[in-house]
Amino acid sequence: MKHIAVYPGTFDPVTNGHIDICERAVRLFDEVVLAVAVDTGKQTFFDLQTRLQLANEVFADMPGVIVEPFEGLLVDFAKRRGAQLILRGLRAVSDFEYEFQLAGMNRSLNSEIETMFLTPAEQYAFLSSSLVREVAMLGGDISRFVHPLVAAALMERKPS
Repeated sequence: MKHIAVYPGTFDPVTNGHIDICERAVRLFDEVVLAVAVDTGKQTFFDLQTRLQLANEVFADMPGVIVEPFEGLLVDFAKRRGAQLILRGLRAVSDFEYEFQLAGMNRSLNSEIETMFLTPAEQYAFLSSSLVREVAMLGGDISRFVHPLVAAALMERKPS
């Protein structure tokens, strides 16, 4: 049986923290599905097609990572994909309470799918997509935080 993990998020945009989590996850699982949320409940900076395109380009050379859109309940998507696990990143203690609630809800919706938390490498522990977007829009150097393709896409969207 294939061991499949679903790593969900908006990935608006993909950061080096996301890449770090995926690099470690592909050593643990046969397949990691980067599940890009269609309906995020919040206004995204990039539209779905751009988020999918950037993620596909960033992970093109990482065997075992598959980028797919998802909508609806995450546990239903995970079940359809044959995943046994939902993978979530934890950057700080402040993430834990929310992630703990999500894990509990997902377990109550489908007890066959577990949730596992991975922490990013220390140099990415503070990193979030929203911080990267903010720094980029203010003209800061984001090259240490994102793949060059993502940096270029952010700079394209930067107001003049």
